[in-house]
Amino acid sequence: MPLFKLRRQLPDLDEPVVVVALDGWVDAGSAATEAAGTLAQGGRVVATFDADAIFDYRARRPTLEIHNGKPRTLQWPELTLRATRAGERDVLVLTGAEPDYRWHELAADVSSLAVRLNASQWIGLGAIPAAVPHTRPVPILGTESRAGMLKGGVLPGPEGILRVPAAFISVLDITLSKAGIPAVGYFAQIPHYVSGEYPQASIDLLRALGRHLDVELDVGRLPEEARLMRVRLDAAAAREETTRTYVERLETLVDEARLPSGDDLISEIERFLREGGQQGGSGRPN
Repeated sequence: MPLFKLRRQLPDLDEPVVVVALDGWVDAGSAATEAAGTLAQGGRVVATFDADAIFDYRARRPTLEIHNGKPRTLQWPELTLRATRAGERDVLVLTGAEPDYRWHELAADVSSLAVRLNASQWIGLGAIPAAVPHTRPVPILGTESRAGMLKGGVLPGPEGILRVPAAFISVLDITLSKAGIPAVGYFAQIPHYVSGEYPQASIDLLRALGRHLDVELDVGRLPEEARLMRVRLDAAAAREETTRTYVERLETLVDEARLPSGDDLISEIERFLREGGQQGGSGRPN
């Protein structure tokens, strides 16, 4: 039995592009899942996945809502495929919690589902911590299953070989590529000193995706959230000399185009993993 369930009435789709973003690992600042959620807002559910088979509820406990002392509702982790439109393009958005179990089987099922729906391309969104300042545009790194697929000036990189703990999104990229569906990835680099959500990176991921699809995407409420976050970060830097000095040093590195090396990225990713693979908190520099 497949790990997904298709809705009975499927929408008419014309070679849809599949966009995927999963929470947790490779979703620093929740940037990728916020971008995917904004893109999928109002979309029609096409398929759901067997949560009992792919999630560890002790690691991803459902959220219980208690009203006046009475347990009311449970919100369970989920993985969902929704159909939406981006300009004249059909888009399928796969987003939710990163699965805990059965990665091989689930990747094969997602691949067969993408082939069944005649997907033309697979686009992964992610975010990683990096030594970059919040005062500069969010850098975007790219991956591609064959040369020349990335658009909007995004380059594949960094050069050389990186060996880092893989995310399920990477398993999907490779599996879909082997099934004949070309795959690209856009990964925002967010300041590693920021905790909590980082909406500016979500905006820049949506812009990168829009350039890839040659369409302007709605960013919803994200600009106001990004403005408020910038105000808080600027205030923290002004208040603390050590933070201000560090941010200025990062600004100099960026302005001199001294991009982080592969070793630097690995160090930041390993640090992110040690801290639990997620950035929770108030959105202030650590």
